[in-house]
Amino acid sequence: MKKTRSKSAVTAESIARMADKGKAVSRFFTNAGRMMAPVQRVNVDFTASMLDELDREAKDLNISRQAVIKTLLRRALDEQYVAAAVRPVMKARERAGV
Repeated sequence: MKKTRSKSAVTAESIARMADKGKAVSRFFTNAGRMMAPVQRVNVDFTASMLDELDREAKDLNISRQAVIKTLLRRALDEQYVAAAVRPVMKARERAGV
């Protein structure tokens, strides 16, 4: 059996050290990804019954409770944006007597 050489992953710290020394590091970046916004941790209090509901949903979807909360919150925020965009149109129709 032929042995293959394993490539060791280069850490972000080692890339940063190389850059600090003025070495070229562009080969480590493909620009194929996207920048992620920084994550900020928050605490939220839920009732026991709401946690039970979230846990059931997480189990049904085979995802974490946190993923369920993020998904539901994202959906609710998106619905708010849609509703906010429609409000001026509805007010204009009311003023026009339509």
